[in-house]
Amino acid sequence: MEWFTASGYWLSRLVLQRALAGVYLVGFLSAALQFRALMGERGMLPVPRFVAYVPLRKAPSVFHFHYSDRFFAAWSWGGALLSAAVLAGAADAVPLWAAMVMWAALWALYLSIVNVGQTWYGFGWESLLLETGFLAVFLGNARTDPPVLVLWLLRWLLFRVEFGAGLIKLRGDSCWRDLTCLYYHHETQPMPGPLSWFFHRLPRPLHRVEVAANHVAQLVVPFGLFLPQPVAGVAAGLIICTQLWLIASGNFSWLNWITIVLAFAAVDGEAAAELFSLPGHAPLPAAPYWFVGLVCAATALVLVLSWWPARNLISPQQRMNMSFNAFHLVNTYGAFGSVNRTRYEVVVEGTDEESVGPDTAWREYGFKGKPGDPRRLPRQYAPYHLRLDWLMWFAGISPGYAREWFGPLVERLLTNDPATLRLLRHNPFPEAPPTYVRAQLYRYRFTTWRELRETGAWWHRTLEREYLPPARLVR
Repeated sequence: MEWFTASGYWLSRLVLQRALAGVYLVGFLSAALQFRALMGERGMLPVPRFVAYVPLRKAPSVFHFHYSDRFFAAWSWGGALLSAAVLAGAADAVPLWAAMVMWAALWALYLSIVNVGQTWYGFGWESLLLETGFLAVFLGNARTDPPVLVLWLLRWLLFRVEFGAGLIKLRGDSCWRDLTCLYYHHETQPMPGPLSWFFHRLPRPLHRVEVAANHVAQLVVPFGLFLPQPVAGVAAGLIICTQLWLIASGNFSWLNWITIVLAFAAVDGEAAAELFSLPGHAPLPAAPYWFVGLVCAATALVLVLSWWPARNLISPQQRMNMSFNAFHLVNTYGAFGSVNRTRYEVVVEGTDEESVGPDTAWREYGFKGKPGDPRRLPRQYAPYHLRLDWLMWFAGISPGYAREWFGPLVERLLTNDPATLRLLRHNPFPEAPPTYVRAQLYRYRFTTWRELRETGAWWHRTLEREYLPPARLVR
């Protein structure tokens, strides 16, 4: 069955699978280290409350049958351990069927978390990880050559990620069409990184070139993925380069990293091995018939489910980051169809005074990733995902985005809740909880070169209005 496998892609599969296991590891660590405050039993959006009104068929998850914080922690850390084992090569050291079980377990473990994650997990990269992880189940291991059908399905997924993002921009904000979006984006993106200030200060003509290059990378280059080598490999290389540029310019969780992972499905591994003088690959036995049958069945399933995202791509009312089924298989993707021109940040403050007035001394809470102290250089966190920090960006856009969880966040700050404080960089009340907490809305902008030299501040901020009046616990 020579038609079924592509022996020249053995190195591509090796890199793809190990890198995907690394992304899974980051995802499980993010869940294990943050869930208690976000959606634990005493969290801002508790899982037990969610599963009480959302049926199993709409959000398949093991936590419909049992939930406790201890069980969720064991589930997440178990996923992290399995991810680390696969990253270290465990799936290549076992029989083919056992490797498939490992990959299927990773997918099922993470699906259970995402489906009860609510707003905290409402990002396109969660579905992208699950869809990629599902296809990885059928990619085989070192006991057989990579199946051609799955390599094509991975390319189809990459095409939808890139082309969908390109179309959503072209149909969305006019600044993508007049090539001016990057006048603003590096400054107003959800979580700037340590180089974002420098990207923002690039000459405006270069920003226009960046946008034009982005259109080429997302609307033209993806078609090359379906052409013969070396064109497909060149297209994959161009996509990898653009994703590395995005990684340098900001924090987008693992979105860019998993896009790079997918690009390896179009890289000619044999040619890459020769280029880097790697040892050759010994011939492998033919794939067993049961494996061929499973791969063909999975391919048929993906092709059927592709109808909905394909129709969405060509629709004038294209939607982005949407799952068409509860298992997050064959989704639609896209990002930044609109770009904010102004950055607004919600700054949370507290006081330990018994009453508030014009002379009240307020102390600011520090977040790990979102802008706060103007003199603090933005940090690099991606591919790790700071979920509260990302949602705080949405809160700055509109209070409606934070209606579910911002009140519970303030309540937990008023009690010095340990799990919530672990999500923060700085707690100004280490000894006793504050008596009042309030939130102010500031307008932030990157400083100029001159302001940076004179003040050492990366940001300049101006108070816009009160976001939340002083609140205290009612006893």
